[in-house]
Amino acid sequence: MSNAEISPMAPAPATESMPPVSASVTSWRLKYVSLGVLVLQTTSLVLTMRYSRTLPGDGPRYLASSAVVSAELLKILTCTLLVCREHSYSVRGLNHVLTEEIVNKPMDTLKLAIPSGIYTLQNNLLYVALSNLDAATYQVTYQLKILTTALFSVSMLGRRLSMHQWLSLLILMTGVVFVQWPSESPEASAQQQLQSAGSQLVGVLAVLSACCSSGFAGVYFEKILKETKQSVWVRNIQLGLFGLVFGLMGMFVYDGKRVIESGMFQGYNRITWIVVVLQALGGLVVAAVIKYADNILKSFTTSVSIILSTIISYFWLQDFNPTSVFFLGAVLVIFATFLYGYQGKVSPAPSRV
Repeated sequence: MSNAEISPMAPAPATESMPPVSASVTSWRLKYVSLGVLVLQTTSLVLTMRYSRTLPGDGPRYLASSAVVSAELLKILTCTLLVCREHSYSVRGLNHVLTEEIVNKPMDTLKLAIPSGIYTLQNNLLYVALSNLDAATYQVTYQLKILTTALFSVSMLGRRLSMHQWLSLLILMTGVVFVQWPSESPEASAQQQLQSAGSQLVGVLAVLSACCSSGFAGVYFEKILKETKQSVWVRNIQLGLFGLVFGLMGMFVYDGKRVIESGMFQGYNRITWIVVVLQALGGLVVAAVIKYADNILKSFTTSVSIILSTIISYFWLQDFNPTSVFFLGAVLVIFATFLYGYQGKVSPAPSRV
């Protein structure tokens, strides 16, 4: 029951003055199940994507553009099944909904071309970032999407941020700067250090671009959702259709020759398909459980995911050498996410699920 349904001046009904024990226990369990699912989804996607881009192999590596297209296809199929489920698995009902909401409302559908194109670009940028950055550095740096989302929320939705929120964003930027602080390895040659710096620069630029696209597309998508009462699954089918078109265009523009020579699914293996499934279904799982998680819980999820990514990146992937400056930056970023979520009455705009 929402707060709007009960007047703050009216006394609460006796039956609702204290929630039943079973309901309270169920709510508690759902909240921490949500925490586990969010941590698992966030961490596993980053680590498996990084592992898949650095895994040595004999044949050609899979195309990132192809993986984006595969994820869009899987997401469309999943959302279509969810819409069908909402209509008691009636094919006629599904056809009616898709015709009425997509075909018969072309202008509303076309509005989603902008965020869909940006999301497609963002997904490709994340592959570029994780091909050049370790998982821990990526996880911390990608939290700058909080800053970009906040700025776009202020400019596009007219929201106001409190002093604590502005302070948290300043701390966030400081932490990310520390994380990106260059460190020299005495064992590496000057040429190796130069190559490493160049690779890291490409990764950082990809993450920063993804943060900007995530912030704009998220706020734009939120604005569209507020203007209509359409099902979120239908909205994601619309986004997926445009995303599929943009993804195919990008794949044939940048990797068309390789696709013609070796096929769209060249280099695919079990890890690749896990990445595709996590990218396609991860957001849908989050959308299903996020209503049980408040801002504090989401901030805690981010913090745990950063810590797990750092540990696994160091011990398993062995592509990360932690420094004291990195840890200082990571602590500042974690603190900033808690401060923003705790003090902020305005949450970041929802990303595409």
